[in-house]
This record gives sequence, C-alpha cells and structure tokens, in this order.
Amino acid sequence: MNYYQDITLLPDTDIALGFLWQKIYQQVHIALVENKVDQHHSVIAVSFPAYGGKGFPLGNKLRVLAKEKAQLEKLNLAGFLARFEDYTHLKSIQPVPEDVPHIAFVRQRVKGQTRIDQDMASKAKRWAEKSGQTVEECLQQLAKTKPFPHSSNAFIWMESLQTKASNPEGSAKFPLFIEKVEVNAANQGLFNCYGLSAAKGDNIATVPNF
Repeated sequence: MNYYQDITLLPDTDIALGFLWQKIYQQVHIALVENKVDQHHSVIAVSFPAYGGKGFPLGNKLRVLAKEKAQLEKLNLAGFLARFEDYTHLKSIQPVPEDVPHIAFVRQRVKGQTRIDQDMASKAKRWAEKSGQTVEECLQQLAKTKPFPHSSNAFIWMESLQTKASNPEGSAKFPLFIEKVEVNAANQGLFNCYGLSAAKGDNIATVPNF
C-alpha cells in the first residue's frame, strides 16, 4: 500500500463514538462494495491506527489505503461521508511513509446468540432421534454445555446489505469483530469488502503501521 487517507471521527455530547463508528464504517463498506474488483474482494484496505488504546477500542481514526493514488480518488470518500461532514475530518490523500512496519487486521468469526440457539436446536433434534428422548429433554441436557457469544476483540455493529435486500422486515445487524494480528514482514494478499485481510496465516494481507 503506497497511499492513504485518514478519517478522524468527531463525536459530541449527542452522538457517541461507538454509534459514529457504526455509521462511518457502514459508509466505507458501501464504498468498497461499489468499487470491488470481484464478488468478494477489494483493492482498498483499512487500518485502525489507535486500535487497542484507552477509551473506545478502535480509537477515533480510520485509515483507508491503496496501492495507487487514483484508486483512492475513484473511491471518493468525501461523497460517501457527505452526510457526516460535521462529525468527521477527512484528510487529503498522502503517500505512505517509507520503511514503516506492517500489521494486519482480520475479521474474527464469532457465533451470535441466534446461530448458537439454532445449532443447539439441531443437535437436540438429532440426539432425540437417536436416544428416544424428547427434544425438550435433550435441550435441557445440552444447556449445561451451551456456549456463549464472546470475544475480547473490538467490534462494530454493521448492517448486512445482502440480508437487508433479501429480507427487508428482518434484522440485518451483526457485530463485526476486528482482530489485530502482529506480523514479521509485509505480505501482499487479498482484502475483503470491509477492507480487512481476506485470509489468515501465510496468506494474510498486511498494511503499513504508522
């Protein structure tokens, strides 16, 4: 990544930083979807310069990065953030400093309560068929080892565009957990339409860390 553009979030007494993150990151996600290179990938990445600091876990700054300046110009963040100009400060596109370390940000998959309940119901049904017990009896026994949704990583409440389109009356909100991964060296890879590395391990995609 050779160029970047910073978005500083400016909460006030009426709009909390966490709520502002939801609105701003949703707009950035929409921008990446509209500029994606295929069904699942983006040439644009994001980073969180103040990740893990005091206060809100993601800090108050979102950095958007690209290999080419023209890619950020085409993205047109100013247009997508126009409704929030009183709550954001969008800096001009700048070159990434030379010889900086790298870091990676990935999505951490955490089962929500609804998914956990669905899995437990399926297990109880299969167990009831094999054991001859009722589904309710199996659920009571399985409840002793029922997992709970948990992650210590920072997250942003997002709205699934696909779910909202297919089911306008249903809830499309979900927590997007973001994990910061330390790396030893820069590594080129694919980014998803949240601007996060699309893979972990050897194929993890890194971004400059400064």
